[in-house]
Amino acid sequence: MDNQAIPFDTALKVADSAIFAHTARHLKNIEVAVLRGTLQGQKYDQIAEDCDYAPEYIKHDVGPKLWQLLSSSLGEKVSKTNLTAVLAQRIDQVVQTSGEDEWERGEVEKQREQEQGIEGRNQENNPKSEIRNPKSLEPAIGLIALGSKFYVERPPIESRCYEEVMRPGALIRIKAASQMGKTSLMVRILAHAKQHSADFTGAEKVHTVALSLQRVDKDIFTNLDRFLRWFCAAVTRKLQLSHQVDEYWSSTFGSKGNCTSYFEDCILPEINGILVLALDQVDEVFLHPKIADDFFPLLRSWYEESAYGDSGNLLWKNLRLIIVHSTEVYIPLDINKSPFNVGLAIELKEFSVHQVFDLAQRYGLNLSTSELSDIMQLVAGHPFLVQQVLYH
Repeated sequence: MDNQAIPFDTALKVADSAIFAHTARHLKNIEVAVLRGTLQGQKYDQIAEDCDYAPEYIKHDVGPKLWQLLSSSLGEKVSKTNLTAVLAQRIDQVVQTSGEDEWERGEVEKQREQEQGIEGRNQENNPKSEIRNPKSLEPAIGLIALGSKFYVERPPIESRCYEEVMRPGALIRIKAASQMGKTSLMVRILAHAKQHSADFTGAEKVHTVALSLQRVDKDIFTNLDRFLRWFCAAVTRKLQLSHQVDEYWSSTFGSKGNCTSYFEDCILPEINGILVLALDQVDEVFLHPKIADDFFPLLRSWYEESAYGDSGNLLWKNLRLIIVHSTEVYIPLDINKSPFNVGLAIELKEFSVHQVFDLAQRYGLNLSTSELSDIMQLVAGHPFLVQQVLYH
């Protein structure tokens, strides 16, 4: 097949089918955009501009991870420069083997079977076969709810986080790839803090606030002032305090000064206790370097106020911070102004064989050594994919 004449729909089908077979997930929208732009000969800067993303995010995160994912899924080295050739060769192989029309039909049927799952096919072939009632199990997606028997601890991570959050000036940084259990850990740290409020020195009450920056409207990231106004208003609403942002904001002191003063004058005094502030999906800020350059040093300054009390305002010692992100911090930050090199760093890893076996028992499954080995070889202990396998 002529490398220049690959229809994008065909190339996408080959890439997506290979990735789904290897990882049980489809390409994300941003990955599809990078794939399309690369096949059209665009540079990363052009792709980023078309998608309205920061060029650094495409260059240093999405692009390299996509080529790595395609390499493992297709079984050969894939890069931006050889993508077209690799996909053309793969299409030639399948077309020569089965014919183009037959391949098209086969791919559709294969994907349908993969998405329905083996359990569904078995039930269709044998209606009398007995399977577990899915209604008795929790869906193996998203946050693992508090109290769920399907949350697997990864000692000593939980105990370290529970101990750290009690300390004045605590900053916990949780980093891991997508769907590794970051948010599930975060909510457990917050719950532990509330349940053990009596253990906080001099605190009458513990307040917890969790903000997911992935849920923020895109236009909020237009400029720093708008973002910090939203930030103060969101924390105020979560704490059910009276909204005073518009009245308090002043053009005289600048956005960061207004935000800091708002916490000092309108939030920390009002709650009369500890505030554990958790920021989930802070990767969204990485996409907006102009905001990141000011917001992250602001968090670092709050951490230092809380830990060391340089300003003499004792209210800052009541602040605890939790920062959760998936990707590497590729934006350039002054080492003395970054919150990503201080505090307690937690990086979540894949489940061990023992943890997979433990989770399987919670599903009522007694796996043999060979079955455990097969699961580990298939999904490499990735928590979400392990949950998917055991659930189905």
